[in-house]
Amino acid sequence: MFYTINNDLVFYQVISYIKKYTNLQIMLYNYFIKKTYGISPELIIILNNYIFFFVKNENYFSSRTYLPLIRREIKNKSVLIIRTENILINLIFSLFPDLYIHDIKIEMNNKSGKREISIYFLFFKERGLAVGVKGSYVKTINELFKNYIIFENRNKPLEVRCKVII
Repeated sequence: MFYTINNDLVFYQVISYIKKYTNLQIMLYNYFIKKTYGISPELIIILNNYIFFFVKNENYFSSRTYLPLIRREIKNKSVLIIRTENILINLIFSLFPDLYIHDIKIEMNNKSGKREISIYFLFFKERGLAVGVKGSYVKTINELFKNYIIFENRNKPLEVRCKVII
């Protein structure tokens, strides 16, 4: 991998979140506090078929113990509990919590000519889990970057791609 300081400027940039609350999100906020016995989410985002509950780092593991219960009760959406991170690279790792990410690179897409974040996995099964059914999860992650995350350098976000090391 050819490494430049520009990669650090992209990966280690500070990010913040756009907080938009609808009535459904307020109901989910109260539901989450009730089910986790007092842990309040920092942010709730409902995108496509996914519900993201963002929690503080210190509450992450204790709130994850309630995830199976929450998933059983909210059957029509995929529920994820994500750490609220201020650095892009940390957020990327948090968005794929149960998968082993072998490498992350910034590469040029030959078709579009744009830079993209390529996340490399060792096995096709892990890549399949990361991408989701018909690419739904990775599309949702890209939509999350475009609509809910503010980047420090104000550049348009890079697209995320999942690949396997061959």
